[in-house]
Formats: sequence, C-alpha cells, structure tokens
Amino acid sequence: MDDKKIFGQTRTIDMSHGIDQGLRSYMLNVFNYMAIGLGMTGLTAFALSNSPEMMAAIWGTGLKWVVMLAPLAMVFFLSFKITSLSFSSAQLLFFIYAGLMGLSLSSIFMVFTGQSITRVFFITASLFGAMSLYGYTTKRDLTSMGSFLFMGLIGIIIASLVNLFLHSSAMQFVISVLGVIIFTGLTAYDVQDIKALYHDMDASDTMGKKAIIGALRLYLDFINLFISLLQLLGDRR
Repeated sequence: MDDKKIFGQTRTIDMSHGIDQGLRSYMLNVFNYMAIGLGMTGLTAFALSNSPEMMAAIWGTGLKWVVMLAPLAMVFFLSFKITSLSFSSAQLLFFIYAGLMGLSLSSIFMVFTGQSITRVFFITASLFGAMSLYGYTTKRDLTSMGSFLFMGLIGIIIASLVNLFLHSSAMQFVISVLGVIIFTGLTAYDVQDIKALYHDMDASDTMGKKAIIGALRLYLDFINLFISLLQLLGDRR
C-alpha cells in the first residue's frame, strides 16, 4: 500500500509538472505574439512618420479615415471569426492588424515629441508588466472586477465618440484618466482569464488560436493604456 501511495503521489506530481510546463509554454506564446505585434506596430508607425510624403498622402487626404477605421474593422472581424479560421489564417490576420494599427498610430508623431513617446512607452511597459505578473500569480478571482471594468470600457468608448464632436479638453482628460485605470485593471483580469482558458483546450490548433486571441486582448490593453498615458504625460509639439 505504501508503494502504491508513493507511486500515486509521484504520478500526481509528474502530471502537475506537465500541466505547469504546458501552461508556461502557452502563456509564453501569448506574450511572444503580443510582443511581435507591438514590434510590428511600432516599426510601422516610426517608419511612416519618417516619410513626409507618405504622411501627407495619408493624413492630408481622405485616406486617413480608411487608416483609422481599418484596424477597428479588423479587430471586430478577428474577434468574431477567429474560431472558424485556421491557425495560419488567424496568425496572418493578427500580424496584418498590427501593421494597420501602426499606420493609424503614426499620427502620434505629429502631435507628441519622439522623446516623450519613448518615455511613455517604457512607463506603459513597466505598468503592464507589473499588472500581468499580478494577474498571473494572484489567487484572487478577478471575474467581478473584469465585469465592472468592461462596463467602464463601454462608458469611455461612448464618451470618446461624443468628444469627437465636442472637442472638450476637460472631457479628454477625464477619459484618459479613466482609460489608465480601466486598462491597468483589464491587463490583470485578461492575463488571469487567458491563463484559465488553457485548461479548456485539447487540440494543438485550438491552443494556437487561443494564444492568438489572448495576444490580441493583451495587445489591445497595452495599446490603449499607452495612448491614455500619452494623452496625460506626453509632451506636445
């Protein structure tokens, strides 16, 4: 009986070790995809900002509306259709989306100084990293917090649309402050939720697509947190 008990304990430990290794590999894929996406976005935005001809062709014409709205259309398409796509298609569309977002974000170089953009990026990365670690390690269930933050997200989206017509600097300040709070909290919630999704997967193709979905969620958290902080801390030209 002792041998069986010891054997049973050893087997449990081995299974647990396998799950931990699989989870770490899955989460690493999520963050790697997110990092590659951010890299593509940053390089695209920077390269475009250094081409006055391209900037004028986009932001000086009606093409700017296509550049601004294309990422939004793409993210909705990815969110609703990714389960029916193959892994390779989902991967390709994610990288196309990251590139389109880079075109859209090139406009920040016309508004803010390059030095302040770099400074805010590192502030964002530090805050995002801290909240990701919290979301991954905490034993607290963040589900209720996530629901509350999602409601707040809907609120700032509506407020942002209204402010497109009002052009109120005071409202923009409030939106930016709320954006920092909401996307900081959503980072922790999303990491915990993405981690939980690992246990609901079986096929490798499903795991790959789930990693893309997770990367997209964290990518959006990072980008929106960065933009909110830039509105508050960026030095305008």
